[in-house]
Amino acid sequence: MDDKWSDDAPSKVYSCNNCLNPVAFSTDLLSKSFMAKSGRAAMFGSAMNVTVGEKEDRKLMTGHFTVGDIYCAKCGQVLGWKYFRAYEPRQVYKEGKYILEFAKLVKAAA
Repeated sequence: MDDKWSDDAPSKVYSCNNCLNPVAFSTDLLSKSFMAKSGRAAMFGSAMNVTVGEKEDRKLMTGHFTVGDIYCAKCGQVLGWKYFRAYEPRQVYKEGKYILEFAKLVKAAA
C-alpha cells in the first residue's frame, strides 16, 4: 500500500489543502498515531502560519485536556488543535504540541 504521508525526505512541507498555505515541516512530525473527526491525524512539535482559537476543556479519546482549535492563517479552515494542558500525568507529553488532520493537508517538497 502506498502511504502518501510517509516521510521519505526531510524537506517536505505540509500545507492547508484549501489554500496551500504551508503549516508544518515533516521534520517537526512526532507521531502519526492520532485520530480526529475527519480520520487520521498527526502530532507536530510546532506549526506555522496558523492561528489558535480560544482555549477550552475537552474530553478526548485519551483523556481530559485544555485545547484550542488551529486555523489556517490564510483561509481560516480548521486544521486540528493544540494541546495546552493535560489533566492526566501520563498525557503531559502532549502539552504544547499540535494535532493536524491529514484530511485537511497536502504534502509537497519544500
